[in-house]
Amino acid sequence: MTTFEGSQDGKGLRVGIVCSRFNEFIVSALLDGAKRGLANHGVAESDIDIAWVPGAYEIPVTAKAMAVSGRYDTLVTLGAVIRGETAHFEYVAGPVADSIAQIQLETGLPIGFAVLTVENIQQAVERSGPGAGNKGEEAAIGAIEMANVLKAIRGK
Repeated sequence: MTTFEGSQDGKGLRVGIVCSRFNEFIVSALLDGAKRGLANHGVAESDIDIAWVPGAYEIPVTAKAMAVSGRYDTLVTLGAVIRGETAHFEYVAGPVADSIAQIQLETGLPIGFAVLTVENIQQAVERSGPGAGNKGEEAAIGAIEMANVLKAIRGK
């Protein structure tokens, strides 16, 4: 019996990050967490590329471009979709999540997902704070682990 497990050692991994400018104060905190998680697990700053896009809706096309470029071992997507008084939330949150999942399946590249889908700003702040529970940091560490487990399965 063979068991495949991915380590959380990011040394030598190339990571692309896609960030939404909409709700930038939240996304910047998620990015701080992602960079902290990557650094704490051995990813060199020179091995990280960051792309900023206007909003969460633009994350998938940018993630797809990065995924098919062959430059990265994994990606991390960061954004914040906060429910408001219009149907905007429904038209953005689900399609973005579905698209990121589809990009992973189409390309075989793992993508850490930290596009927050929250009811209010307070929930977004709680999930992007500087301490434990920063979803950007969690997504980055998960992306490292997935890159490594897929490398193990593929025999690389």
